[in-house]
Amino acid sequence: MSCSQCRPAGDFPESGFFHIRTDHPVLVESLMNLFKEHGLEGIHSGNVASAKYRNLIELQDFMEKSLETFNDIAVGSYYCSVTSTLEEMSVFTPWISFQHFYERMKHIDLYEIIQQQLFTTHSQPIVSLQSEEIYGYEFLLRPLSEENEFKPYELFQFAERSGLQALLDGNARMTSIRNSSGAVAPGLKRFINFLPSSIYDPKHCLATTFKAAAEAGVDPNDLVFEVVETEEIADINHLKSILTAYQEQGMKVALDDLGAGHSTLSVLKELKPDYVKIDRKIISFCDENSSKEDMIQQIVEVAREIGAVVLAEGIERKEEAAIALRCGVELAQGYYFGRPVPTESLAAAVQ
Repeated sequence: MSCSQCRPAGDFPESGFFHIRTDHPVLVESLMNLFKEHGLEGIHSGNVASAKYRNLIELQDFMEKSLETFNDIAVGSYYCSVTSTLEEMSVFTPWISFQHFYERMKHIDLYEIIQQQLFTTHSQPIVSLQSEEIYGYEFLLRPLSEENEFKPYELFQFAERSGLQALLDGNARMTSIRNSSGAVAPGLKRFINFLPSSIYDPKHCLATTFKAAAEAGVDPNDLVFEVVETEEIADINHLKSILTAYQEQGMKVALDDLGAGHSTLSVLKELKPDYVKIDRKIISFCDENSSKEDMIQQIVEVAREIGAVVLAEGIERKEEAAIALRCGVELAQGYYFGRPVPTESLAAAVQ
């Protein structure tokens, strides 16, 4: 991963020139032949094969034909770019892998949502189980308007396939921070998700997040950043460095969707987060399953050892809330306490 994956990716011209770069001369020749078969005028310059396309449908058709023609090894060596004119090609021309390029073309509606930041946030209350007073809110990505509908998990899956995960994740964090300013009262926590895999250098990659918080006038102590890949931690030392970077700025960190397995409890002890969020699968009907209650108790005990606050996610029934409280869980979130609402609707309460 590099800084280029956090930058806006640029638009697809409706018509223009398509360029494919490869280090294998024989593949450049094969691409030129495929251009000809597809009715496109090919232009060869060094290790780059280019062709003019008349519309985006024609460009997508050619890419699909390329996937049918070349094997995975050949496709893996291709890097692509588009320009409005042939003269725009230069040493500064950005190149992306063929697969990432193809995904962006194939789902251009999702690509434009990420590229143009056509999203906003909804906020779901987090309450104290003891008093049932609001403790904070979790910020959730939602479409900016009905014209740009998407399902958040599908948008993030697309971002991963198209090489836009770091861009989306970073912009989603900054949108949450900015939207919280003025909508959520000082002192209330703002829980914001982040993907550790999108951060290759914590101090560098999180600089824009820290800057957004400062510019929005949000107290760093009110920000809680949630790891959303708790069950898929590949490099615990890298994750530690990310959590430390947040904490050095006075911000808090949380592990999300925590189960009760030995491996996740070991991770909890090693990472020592400020908050632990128990997986909704454990919370669901925990009042009818003694083993689930035991799991909750086990997580609470480990959290107390490291001084972490425990939050139960997905509470939909008062019986679940009662079990969580009895086990020593401090905070709760779920439809029983409140559904997500547009963040801006919270501003009236602040004013």
